[in-house]
Amino acid sequence: MLLFTFSNCSNKDISIEIGPSSSFTEKEIENAINLVIDSFSFPDSKLTSVIYDEEVSNSLKGSYLQHGKGSINGVLYENVIVLISNFDVDGSGNNPVLNPDSTYYDYQWILIRDNKESKWIIDDQGY
Repeated sequence: MLLFTFSNCSNKDISIEIGPSSSFTEKEIENAINLVIDSFSFPDSKLTSVIYDEEVSNSLKGSYLQHGKGSINGVLYENVIVLISNFDVDGSGNNPVLNPDSTYYDYQWILIRDNKESKWIIDDQGY
């Protein structure tokens, strides 16, 4: 398991965990993780970790392909990656959807691409 801390532009430390993969190169996984980090914008919330675990990813993408948007959009199995994140919500109560002063675990990000040379896009997210 590759583990490191990434500091983005806002100086928010984010723990990154990348497990071994037979499906994607480290660069492909890092590109997916960077997209999640750049796209995270929940009000009054701080992203604390992003995780790629191939076993978890494969299980969740199987469900996505059978029952989610993947069942209708024609994306191929090898062009789907699922990342897991954890994040904290501050105690301000300013977020209209998330519980104040709480931590959310195992939040899913489903990313797809057209082919191996394409950039990842976020196709779905949530629980």
